[in-house]
Amino acid sequence: MQPQVHKGRLVFIGTGLQLAGQIGALSLSYLKQADWVFSLVPDGFTEQWIVDLNPNHASLQPFYAQGNEIKSRRDTYTQMVDAILEKVRQGLKVVVALYGHPGVFACVSHNAIAQAKLEGIDAKMLPGISAEACLWADLSIDPGRSGHQSYEATQFLLYNHVPNPKTHLLLWQIALAGEPTLTAFSTTKSRLQVLVEHLSQWYPLSHEVIIYEAANLPVQSPRIDRIQLQDLPDARLEMISTLLIPPAKTLSLNLAMCERLGFTEAELG
Repeated sequence: MQPQVHKGRLVFIGTGLQLAGQIGALSLSYLKQADWVFSLVPDGFTEQWIVDLNPNHASLQPFYAQGNEIKSRRDTYTQMVDAILEKVRQGLKVVVALYGHPGVFACVSHNAIAQAKLEGIDAKMLPGISAEACLWADLSIDPGRSGHQSYEATQFLLYNHVPNPKTHLLLWQIALAGEPTLTAFSTTKSRLQVLVEHLSQWYPLSHEVIIYEAANLPVQSPRIDRIQLQDLPDARLEMISTLLIPPAKTLSLNLAMCERLGFTEAELG
């Protein structure tokens, strides 16, 4: 009779956007009880808070390019997944704490969970408070009123996406717009100008847009900079900057559909 191999367990959790205050109770429980914790968070305060809760910890940050090193983030993410799964294969209960929501703009979580499941390892993800959730709260916007569309900025440029100017448009990772190589951490003014010209098909150049950054610490305030679309190439952009483009047109009723459903325009107010 062969000895039974003890399989570990993998759980990805989100720390939310603000230190300590936006993590769920279940995620906090997993974090405290883990045999080993990996983290990828934006500041030393959050990392130290994690270490205080569970000292069996390693940061994933060193896998990124260091100094003048040129390194594809694809390679970085692969190395992160390998490091995580190496611990899980040792039979440990491993928790990976990621900034914000662990499944939003976080391929490491999806790739690691998929590989773990292929190996018969219990793996799952718990939701976290995302930058988008903070954005709606900080800007007092109900996205249900007119709807919204959401794209990664470079993907928006490279693919045939057609935005609806009657809804809110979110462009994520705006500081990397037009940079598909995954080796740089910023874009150029000329590429941002291309984005502006592309957007001008649907939005006036004078249309007000918002550069948004959620606060990382309770003592901070979110960044909410309102500028004209044409001024975007000269704006200060950070890795965490998101571009919100409010509706440029008002919603209009589909009168044919209203008739099919038995409603009149007057009844819908």
